Amino acid sequence: MKSNNSDSIKDPYKRFSGWYDTIFEPLNSGLRAIGMKIFPTQPGMKVLDIGCGTGAHLKLYHNAGCEVFGIDTSPSMFDQAKEKLGETANLHFGDASNMPYPDDQFDLITSSTVLHEMPAEVRSEVLNEAKRVLKKDGHILLIDFHTGPFKPLKGWFYKSIITIAEISAGREHFKNYRQFMRTGGLATLIDKHGLTVVKERILSGGNMVIYLLQSK
Repeated sequence: MKSNNSDSIKDPYKRFSGWYDTIFEPLNSGLRAIGMKIFPTQPGMKVLDIGCGTGAHLKLYHNAGCEVFGIDTSPSMFDQAKEKLGETANLHFGDASNMPYPDDQFDLITSSTVLHEMPAEVRSEVLNEAKRVLKKDGHILLIDFHTGPFKPLKGWFYKSIITIAEISAGREHFKNYRQFMRTGGLATLIDKHGLTVVKERILSGGNMVIYLLQSK
């Protein structure tokens, strides 16, 4: 099942979308499992995944009985999500800084290792939109790189692998990653956008963080 998304759209994931899950999902699945323990789901919850990629994260929530929505700007990753989820998910090809959803729609909004790759101004717009479409008592679950401190040996080992992976993702991607890390990562964004930390888990020797948030 292929979408009609234009081949002219610049898509940094086009080269490896077909094998993305094979390489990266074993690394991401543990983080996602922890995220689901931090905020256990209930059947019927409306869940939006910003930067849904191949749909692997959404599939977990669908299997848990949630009504799932996803948005992504990569045509190739969007096609993978369509193939994986079919009609079981409400997928939208588009920009999360201008989402098509009405206000106060979602019980949970997730974003996993996505915000760091966006330009700074886009990150802010995306979080503003997330707050708009989140229900008043809803939660936001963010998983992304942590700025440290890093534990000796284990932390710096993971840090070196992450740096190599980010460099290999391309010049623009690495530029945005460096700006994200230099300016305080998720902690800075959370404070800037008036979000309250409900729970926090720092993992991988200080390299990854999971935040469960609510809007103030």
